[in-house]
Formats: sequence, C-alpha cells, structure tokens
Amino acid sequence: KCRTGPLDIVFVIDSSRSVRPFEFETMRRFMMDIISNLDVGPNATRVGVIQYSSQVQNIFSLKTFFTRADMERAINSIVPLAQGTMTGLAIQYAMNVAFSTQEGARPPHKGIPRIAIIVTDGRPQDRVTEVATQARNAGIEIYAVGIQRADMNSLRAMASPPLEEHVFLVESFELIQQFAKQFQDKLCGVDMCVEREHGCQHSCISTPGSFYCECNPGYRLNGDGKTCSPIDACADGRHGCQHHCVSLRGSYSCRCRPGYYLSHNKRSCTMIDYCSFGNHSCQHECVSIPNGHYCRCRSGFTLQPDGKSCRATDLCNGVDHGCEFKCVSTEGSYHCVCPEGQRLQADGKTCSKCGAGHVDLVMVIDGSKSVRPQNFELVKQFVNRVVDLLEVSPQGTRVGLVQYSSRVRTEFPLNKYHSADEIKKAVMDVEYMEKGTMTGLALKHMVEHSFSEQEGARPLSHNIPRIGLVFTDGRSQDDISEWARRAKESGIVMFAVGVGKAVEEELRAIASEPVEQHFSYSADFTTMTHLVENFSLNICPEEGKGETEIRSPCECEALVQFQTNTVAILQSLTEKNILWAHSLAQMTARLEDLEKQIANKK
Repeated sequence: KCRTGPLDIVFVIDSSRSVRPFEFETMRRFMMDIISNLDVGPNATRVGVIQYSSQVQNIFSLKTFFTRADMERAINSIVPLAQGTMTGLAIQYAMNVAFSTQEGARPPHKGIPRIAIIVTDGRPQDRVTEVATQARNAGIEIYAVGIQRADMNSLRAMASPPLEEHVFLVESFELIQQFAKQFQDKLCGVDMCVEREHGCQHSCISTPGSFYCECNPGYRLNGDGKTCSPIDACADGRHGCQHHCVSLRGSYSCRCRPGYYLSHNKRSCTMIDYCSFGNHSCQHECVSIPNGHYCRCRSGFTLQPDGKSCRATDLCNGVDHGCEFKCVSTEGSYHCVCPEGQRLQADGKTCSKCGAGHVDLVMVIDGSKSVRPQNFELVKQFVNRVVDLLEVSPQGTRVGLVQYSSRVRTEFPLNKYHSADEIKKAVMDVEYMEKGTMTGLALKHMVEHSFSEQEGARPLSHNIPRIGLVFTDGRSQDDISEWARRAKESGIVMFAVGVGKAVEEELRAIASEPVEQHFSYSADFTTMTHLVENFSLNICPEEGKGETEIRSPCECEALVQFQTNTVAILQSLTEKNILWAHSLAQMTARLEDLEKQIANKK
C-alpha cells in the first residue's frame, strides 16, 4: 500500500468521441488500479473523479466516498460524453470547483497535497496554458498523461515542473495498465508516521517529508502539538440550551429546571402543564406555573377562599341583561346605556337612532401636517360619532368622506357604503395625508365631484337635502370665498367646524345662514365632543315664536314630513283659489250682462 500520508487526488478523464468504448474501459481500470493502492479515508487520501469532452461532468467529489468499493462502483457506472476535447475547461472546473473546500478539499493550511491527474488522448480544442498556470499557482500539482495521439506540447503546457516527473506519454491504451504501477511509485513515498516515533496521542497524519498530529472528535490539540484535551462544548456559549448545558467528553447535553421538560429539539424547555392532569377542580380556569397550578375566575367573578370556586361580582357578566349597546353594573343591580346621540327606549334595553330623514352628507376633513397624526385619529373618531347620529342606508342617509391637504382625495363617495358599520370601519382605515391646507381646492372638489350623481348624490329633483361638513384646524393657503359661495348657491347646506388655529372669518365664510347655527369651534382636539352635539342640534333648525328654537335631530324626520305635507296642502289650496277666482269672475260677468239686459227692457 502507498502510505505517503493524506492526499487530495482528482482524476480528470478525457471522454471525447475519439476515445473508443474498449479504450475507455482501460481508463477505468487505470483509475481503479491506482485507487486500490491508496490509503483512502476522511483523514487519509480523498479521491474525486470528473470527466470532460465539450463539457465537464462531476462523477464524484472529494467528500462523496471514503471507501475503495464505493469509488469503484461509481467509476464503473460512468457513461462517456463522446463529444469534443475541452481540456482547458476541465482544468478550470478542477481548480474552481473540484478542489474547493465545499467539495471536500482540505484547507490549504493543513498542508495536504492537491494532485490533478489529467488523462487525454488528443489535442485540446481550447487553450490550456494560461488556465494550467493558474491552477499550479493555486497549489495544484498536475500530472499530464497522454495516450496515443496526445499532443506533447499540450501535455508539457499543463504539467507541473519538473516536467520529466509529471509528463507521461503512453503509446497505447493497452499499455496504460502497465504504466499505472510506474505512476503509483511517483505518488508513493516514505510514511513518516511509520518510520518515526511521532508521539501523537490520537492520530498521526503523514505528509511528504513530515507529519502532524490530530485529535479525535470532541478533543482539541494541546500546545505541544501531540497530546489532546476534551473540548468543553458548553464553554463557548454556542450550545443553544435554554436552561442548563452539561458538558460531556467532547459533547454536551441540555437539561431543564424543575417544572420543565426537554423538548424534541433537545435544547428548548417546555413548562409542565399540571392543569392537563385533570385533577385541579377549578370551577372556571386552571393556570399552570412551574411546580404547580392555581385557579382563576373569568372576568366579573371573584375567587372564593377555597381557591377553586367563583362567584359573580359583575351582574352584567352573570345574567342575560339583553342590553343592545352596553350594560353598566351597579352594586346589586345593573342598567343599560346607549351611545351618544341615541336614546334608551321604554323597554330599558334597546336604543333608538336619529331618524334624520333622507340626507346626502359629505364630510371634508383637514389632513394637513399641522393636524399631526395623533390628532388626525381624534378627527376620525369625531367623524364616526357624527355617523352614529344617522340612520345610514341606500334609501336613507348617504355619507361620503373627502380628505385634503395640498391636494384632495375622495376617501369614499356617497354610494360606496350602505351601513354605519361599513362607514366607520372605512373611516378608521383612512391614512393621514400631511402637507398643506388647500381648503378652497377641497370645496371646489366637493361641489364638482362629491355631490355629483356619479358619486352617489341623489338628483336635485328628489329634494334630498345636501349637507357639507368642513373640518379644518388652520388658515387656508388658497382662497375659499368663491367655492364657499358656489357651494351654498348650488343648494348645499354648509357646516364649518374649526379646531385650534382655525380662522373664524374663514369658518363664517364657509357656513350657511344663519351662520351662528352652522359653524362651531374648539380650542383643541381633545375637547371636540361638544362639536358633535352642536352638529346634531343644528342639523334641523326650526323657526319658533320670535326666536330660533333648536330641535333634536331625532325629530328631523317628523319636521321634514310636516314641511312636505304643509307644502302639499298649500299647493292644493292655491290651485283651488285659482279655480274659485276664475268661477267668481265668470259669475260677475254674467251678472253684469243680466243687469244690462234688464236696463234695456226698461
């Protein structure tokens, strides 16, 4: 056996079409003869095989097999490529891939010789000189073996110096097996681990003219280069144990604290679920803790002294209260409440919404940077509280939303959503625009687009009130007067809501008459609640006895019906008056004719 110490050997075999099948069989035999005399193994010699023609094919790499039997089986299964002769391409592949550490080559600092054995029978169809030089400079020792028609100049260009020891020309394939013994002698040398007293505690690795010591897995080589010490696998902190790391010889294991067990990954720990044992007797909930458990009651209940049973403390949670909106517990009792803008019905459980009649409402909100994100969320809450005042439906109230800053964006038109819940969800999803305050541009957009029939406004002939609510926190950067005037001239009832640095002059210019009932102001965003109340009160004003009486928005539907009925009656009376006047005129004319006739007879 060749006992030179470990080598990394890669056979680079020519399988071009000029190599006939029986000749390729001889090349197989050549490789297996050499391998049969090598001491192969992960810590000894490693072997790889590639074949080439017009392309390169990896048969097996340096890390694939570590027994001669496996290597021989792989060599016997090679199917020749039978194409061109791209020897330079094969050398390039060997240098960049086959001798990489990823493919099993030992790192250069190990000092393991890297040997490429190129076997070819013809002249290369590509350039080999430059790439062979690069390979030799990368530390690869190249043996060039030519058979029959091989070009000697190409062989010499590929091989390592001295050329007389690295270039071989064999006259025929039949002689290559005899040459294998001669070539074997070139690879073999003195095994320094055998010839010398190496002193290695675990393993001696022979290299040409020298040797070095290696330790078994789980040990590290000491400073003397010969003896080995166990590795404390826990010391480097890379063990990944969640709780405790226990060092073993060359390895480690993880352990868990009391009350936990080791998970399937052998690193993390899972708390023991004592509640799952089924013997806790908790009336409501069992909560596991390390080394035990405790009982917990649901919200509205109190844990009793026995630590297991529960008693209700919040009657809203303990009874079927039936409240439509919210149940409020009091000591020994409870009562139902409704959201702001709704009234509790006589049954004490259900809530009545404001029946404001058929209204098309577009809210225009300021999204400039002066508002700031946290205040913009309060603005959205303000919008939703207004929505809570209304009965939203396709036939009832329709709601649209516009946001503006330096530009204007329709968040959703009047015909987008058909329920209050849909609208409120869409409002909370609105994203803050920031930038400038172009209130005039927003008013223009509202007049020209938001109240168009294409965006869901009902035709003017239907007499559905159109209401615009403008919300702003500062002075507009453009003129608002023209489009505020046009909005009101087009029949839109305008409400103006201002906060913080909003300019009263601009709010009054936007608001419809009487102005005092159509604009509101709040010093800051956190005190806007009363603005909702003002809006709900002012949406249906009624002229009273010499003064303006503010009616609840929940009476709007009755007021609208009253106004409709009144107009119908007045129209009917007017039509009758016209008929009576016409009849009276006819009677008067006839009387005058009779008087004339009587006078003539006299």
